[in-house]
Amino acid sequence: MPISPPLSVGWGYGIVLGLGALFAFGMVLVTWILKRYNNELQTSEMFSTAGRTVKSGLVASAVVSSWTWAATLLQSSAVSYKYGVSGPFWYASGATVQILLFASIAIELKRRAPNAHTFLEVIKARFGTTTHLVFTVFGIMTNILVTAMLLTGGAAVISSLTGMNTVAACFLLPVGVVVYTMFGGIKATFLTDYVHTVMLLIIILIFAFTTYATSNVLGSPKAVFDLLVTAAKTHPVSGNSGGSYLTMQSKEGAIFFVINIVGNFGTVFCDNGYYNKAIAASPVHALPGYIIGGLSWFAIPWLCATTMGLAALALETNPVFPTFPNRMDPNDVSAGLVLPYAAVALLGKGGAVATLLIVFMAVTSAMSSELIAVSSIFTYDIYQTYIKPDASGRRLIYMSHCCVVGFGFFMAAFSTGLWYGNISLGYIYLMMGVIISSAVIPATLTLMWDGFNWYAATFSPPLGLVCSLIAWLVTAKKQGGSLSVASTGANDPMLAGNVVALLSPLIFVPIFTLVFGMAKYDWQSMRAIRRGDDSDMASADDLELVPGASNTTEAEDAEEQRKLLRASFIAKTMTVILTLGLLVLWPMPMYGTGYIFSEKFFTGWVVVGIMWLFFSVFCVGLYPLFEGRHSLKHNFRSIWMDITGNEHPSKHHRAEATYTEGKEEGTGVVTPEQGNEKEIMEKSDVRAQ
Repeated sequence: MPISPPLSVGWGYGIVLGLGALFAFGMVLVTWILKRYNNELQTSEMFSTAGRTVKSGLVASAVVSSWTWAATLLQSSAVSYKYGVSGPFWYASGATVQILLFASIAIELKRRAPNAHTFLEVIKARFGTTTHLVFTVFGIMTNILVTAMLLTGGAAVISSLTGMNTVAACFLLPVGVVVYTMFGGIKATFLTDYVHTVMLLIIILIFAFTTYATSNVLGSPKAVFDLLVTAAKTHPVSGNSGGSYLTMQSKEGAIFFVINIVGNFGTVFCDNGYYNKAIAASPVHALPGYIIGGLSWFAIPWLCATTMGLAALALETNPVFPTFPNRMDPNDVSAGLVLPYAAVALLGKGGAVATLLIVFMAVTSAMSSELIAVSSIFTYDIYQTYIKPDASGRRLIYMSHCCVVGFGFFMAAFSTGLWYGNISLGYIYLMMGVIISSAVIPATLTLMWDGFNWYAATFSPPLGLVCSLIAWLVTAKKQGGSLSVASTGANDPMLAGNVVALLSPLIFVPIFTLVFGMAKYDWQSMRAIRRGDDSDMASADDLELVPGASNTTEAEDAEEQRKLLRASFIAKTMTVILTLGLLVLWPMPMYGTGYIFSEKFFTGWVVVGIMWLFFSVFCVGLYPLFEGRHSLKHNFRSIWMDITGNEHPSKHHRAEATYTEGKEEGTGVVTPEQGNEKEIMEKSDVRAQ
């Protein structure tokens, strides 16, 4: 029986169009302010790299926002509903380690190719055209799958909550994102990521405190615990210890964990969006940004799903639940409707509005990152590499804008096709690793191993894709009897395809190495990658004032390399420790013993999740404001002085009055009396900070 939407259609269009327009206007305004007072001229370099001066707080919030897809909230709640407390933990830990491991790749990218715009440029510099084209295909497939998942999941939730036409949602969701991304570039992505992340964290805290403290239908961990015990007696979970929802020992949950961890390797290590953020980060801020971002992100799916997925289980027998007296339909679970149903049961229309907001935030912020990723690939790896190598900065900006618009509307049409084909968010989430994960190990070895040869780099990804497709489809045919959405979307076929995709290069790479020998790469061609030529957009003197655009000395470069080498060691050490903690030391003893949570243990589990989310609020909500306090003070002061007529904006465009956001101290306003010494120090600050 269809569920009547708790909100009117007007809410759907209001959020999608109204809030989208508000963000677009806000980012266009911020871009104008930064140009007027910070000399942030929108060159091709600023558009795609933000001058390579972004600090760790904003990097962390951008990582959190980019990794908080619609699936982060919807799919994690779905696996919580299906498998109990193990689902949220397996989702969170299985997708956090990739961010932590990627910190090492981010540092190596900064060390080996300081002027790169995309990770594909690095592939081209090392292996040439054929390998570059192979990885370009995998990179674009990654962006298509991720964006399709964002739009299909987001549109399904908006449609279920408001009755808004799903096709209209698919086409209108990208509009605001396309506008502000086109005007503001990756800097706008960082800033909107911050706003989205803060709003998301606040709403998740509201959900958690409502469920475990203030709700008149639940209101305490004990109430949730008691209802979960009752639910396990009514419909025990096959493969769970004692059939309980309160145990980490879950056979299907463990299968999901393997699929999750394998698939998410592909969506991080093959997604140019994460390399974009590494490139945009100031050299010394890349490592802390990714480590803080990864740890902060962990709490979002863990607490959100532990709250909303378990609340849905607990409330199914209550008349407030939308499907009462029936359980949720499996198709609705796969479509990601567990969270919105639980939110409506807990908070009524307020819960529906809150769900609309967080889904909108998750979809638009992650989609902005995907738009920049794809525009960078088309602009630098296709247009400038193969079509017009001598393209001017103005031409590169134009192509970036065209790609943002074109990809946005292509994905709207593609997602609509998936909806008509009955392909849900859950299906795409499980399947994406089958398609893209065979490129993970080769992409990593390109930056990490000088002995990696051309044959292994070029042929391992496509051969791995062939093997993964065979494993996936053959398993589906054997188990399901025929190939259909249902049979190919089952856990075992997805598990087979994902594992073969990720691990097949471990067979192909040694074979190609033994047959053709190890390479002897010296890394020099990566360092030879040059920045874009923006001389047609401003004079040389003006370009020198753009943050991150000033030239550096050999001594400054050497010091930067020393810091990056140290950061590389720290990154590798941290990722090993944290990965062992999250994947082995914490969950495995509980899985192996089949421990079923007591009421006190469950309460402690929830309290730790809430405390961890407060840590995330501090790291990605408050810390970026503290880190950018000088920039904020400078801009607010400049706006006030400009409005009151006490200071002309041209003051901020003279060499003796340049504001450099990379500075750690002072207001950034330099007086003529400070002379050339201060001007030289300014230029070095951009790189050193």
